[in-house]
Amino acid sequence: MTPTAGSAQASPSQTLSRGIRALEILADAQQPLTIAELADAMGVHRSVAYRILRTLEDHSLLVRDDGGRVQPGPGLAVLARGVSRSLQTAALPELTQLANTLMMSAFVAVWDHAECVTLVTVDPRHTGATVVQHPGSRHPISAGAPGIAIQSALSEEEWAAAAPGIPYRAEAAEARRRGYAASHDEVISGVSSLAVPVRVPGGRPAALAVVYIRAAQNPEEVAAALAASARRIESQLG
Repeated sequence: MTPTAGSAQASPSQTLSRGIRALEILADAQQPLTIAELADAMGVHRSVAYRILRTLEDHSLLVRDDGGRVQPGPGLAVLARGVSRSLQTAALPELTQLANTLMMSAFVAVWDHAECVTLVTVDPRHTGATVVQHPGSRHPISAGAPGIAIQSALSEEEWAAAAPGIPYRAEAAEARRRGYAASHDEVISGVSSLAVPVRVPGGRPAALAVVYIRAAQNPEEVAAALAASARRIESQLG
C-alpha cells in the first residue's frame, strides 16, 4: 500500500518528537539509563528506542558507557552554547561574582511557554553547601522567585496579553513595586530564592536569581546586589 501524503509527513515529525523526548528523559535522569529503561520511559518498543538512540549517538547528542547505558553527550553542550548567546555572555561574569561574594548558587532563568528554564548557573568556589541548579532544569513560570521576577517585568495587562491562561501572581505586583521577588519552599523543598528581572531588548524578560538553604545576609542586601548585576547585564545587551 502506498502511504498517503499525510502519513508520509507525520512519520518524520513523530520520529523527531521521540528523539527530543529521549533527550529530555536523559537530561532529567539522575544516572545513565539502559536502553530498556529509556524505551519504557518513552513508551515505545526497545527496537524503536534503539534506532532513535543510534541517530542521536551519531550526532554526539548522547553517549554510551562501557556497560551500554546511555547519557547526554557533548553535542548538547555545543547546541546549548547558541541559546541566548548574548545573555549568557553578559551574565556569566556577574553570576561568578555573585556566587563567590554571596556564597550562593547564582543563575539566569528564561521564560519558555508556561515554564521557567535555567539557562546558565554558577556555584560558589570552596564550599560544599550549595544548592545545585542545573542548566536546563525547568519548573512552572508561576512558581518560585525567578518566575515571579519575570512576571514583574510586565504589568498585569501586558502579562495577560503575552501569556493568556497563565495567572499573574499577586507576588509579581509586589515584586514590581519592591524591585525583587522572593520565594521559599516552592520549587525545591526547604530552599529559598531571590530574583530580579532582566530586560532583554527585543525578547522576553529573563530573571537573575540566587538559591540557598540558609543565609546570614539580609535579603534586601542580596536583592540590591542582584539588581546591580542585572543593570550591568542589561547595559551589555544594549
